[in-house]
Amino acid sequence: MTTQIEVPKETSHTDGAQACVEDIRAMRQRIPNFVIPESKRAVRQIIVAASVPQEFIELAAVAVKNSAMLVRASGTDPVQLRDLMSFAEAYAPVADELEALAHFIRHSVKLARNKAGSDALTTYALAQRLAKRPETADLAPHVESMRNALGPRFRRAKAKPVATSPAPQSSPAPVPTV
Repeated sequence: MTTQIEVPKETSHTDGAQACVEDIRAMRQRIPNFVIPESKRAVRQIIVAASVPQEFIELAAVAVKNSAMLVRASGTDPVQLRDLMSFAEAYAPVADELEALAHFIRHSVKLARNKAGSDALTTYALAQRLAKRPETADLAPHVESMRNALGPRFRRAKAKPVATSPAPQSSPAPVPTV
């Protein structure tokens, strides 16, 4: 009687990454006042007013509340101003956390590429040495393919002899005339 062992199917990294992207995009729906900038120019245009201190905004809200002359039809009322500042204060750490997450993910990606690249370069170096032996000469086409795939960027430049220049000859210093 033969027993077959069922091997669990691996979830691809692409599927896992796509699920993360979908989760992140779903977060957009949960964030009030979420706006995607139309262009880089739009981002630059808001920087000055976005840098106004919170104390200044509170003082402006108090002034609008206490002076009918400052109330504008298209202006934001004090309650809305305070709500916008509350939103900004509450969600700034979320942006910081997402930026940190992005930084850590990029580092993890680089680390994975480093490990894979380092292992591949070690395999290449071993294959180069083994391809020179008669019993493993069949590795030569693999070495050639790997060399071509690396391109000139990763190939070591042959050491060029350093040209020695003759010592500069000093000319006599001019004698000052009195």
